Amino acid sequence: MIGIAVATGTAGIIVGTISLTGAHQVMGEFVEFLSAGNLMVMLILVAILSLIMGMGLPTTATYIVITSLMAPVIVTVGAKSGLIVPLIAVHMFVFYFGILADDTPPVGLAAFAAAAISRGDPIRTGVIGFSYDIRTAILPFLFIFNTDLLLIDVGLFKAIFIFIIATIAMLLFAAATQNYFLTKSRLWETLALLLIAFTLFRPGYWLDQWKSPYAEQPPSSVIELADQAPDGGSLRAILSGEDIASGKQVVKTVELPLGSQTGDGAERLATQAGLVFRTEADKVYVDDVVFGGYAEKQQIDFDWELTSLRIPAQRPPKELFYLPALLLLGLVCWLQWGRRVPEAASVA
Repeated sequence: MIGIAVATGTAGIIVGTISLTGAHQVMGEFVEFLSAGNLMVMLILVAILSLIMGMGLPTTATYIVITSLMAPVIVTVGAKSGLIVPLIAVHMFVFYFGILADDTPPVGLAAFAAAAISRGDPIRTGVIGFSYDIRTAILPFLFIFNTDLLLIDVGLFKAIFIFIIATIAMLLFAAATQNYFLTKSRLWETLALLLIAFTLFRPGYWLDQWKSPYAEQPPSSVIELADQAPDGGSLRAILSGEDIASGKQVVKTVELPLGSQTGDGAERLATQAGLVFRTEADKVYVDDVVFGGYAEKQQIDFDWELTSLRIPAQRPPKELFYLPALLLLGLVCWLQWGRRVPEAASVA
């Protein structure tokens, strides 16, 4: 426990210093400014900052520092872009890149340890090791966009299915990056394997391109929709208002939990989401925020305007896109097997 206590204490000093100076707010604003609202650019910038901040820190300290400083950036900036993911997925994203810093020159501690064993050059070892590691940088992005891989809200049988599909996708990704599957791959076959791996990892991307996951609803129907929502349902709401701490206008996307179907819509919003709305001149405003409720924890305040309301759209299951991906995989296997047999015969 002594080592953990020292690491935690040191990390606490770093986090406390940055928080007291307000640098953590500057980081969020800096990332938001550079990304210009682009979700992927924001995630890439956070990944780079996590790599830099994770250099030279042990695992425990890395987790504390990275998640304290960088996870809120994804939550805050992502909410403005409509990205709402479980906090554990955000932590896994930043923690992955923080740990990857152990193999990043010039500080890479793991590279120096490996070089001490192999008696090689530490910087060259770090460069080569990082070139191998960086290929796996796609995985944390999948944590964000496909939380099924983290088995969040997943049952036993679906977990087994996800395990099988993810294993196939990882093997195909490795085959594509090595340019060899059943035999040496041609360029279009490598691209096809990458496409198949991406589809197996994140089938929801193609479904989102085909049909929007949410249907827009007028804000005035919030009580009615809350009343009609099933047990365990939720409403995706976009609210805007002034942040008291900074005095700036902010836009926030939240999933309002509605719990079980007990009481009318207004009661479900008050008891489960912690919000009471009022309507003025065809506009809906927050009239009251329940103390200790969900809305208060999301830092929603009085008189914020409900600007948009979205409900899940009726769509086919995203697993439907596994079928064309597996058919394309079958084609690649058939073509490569046809080339592999004559090659094996000629070698014999």
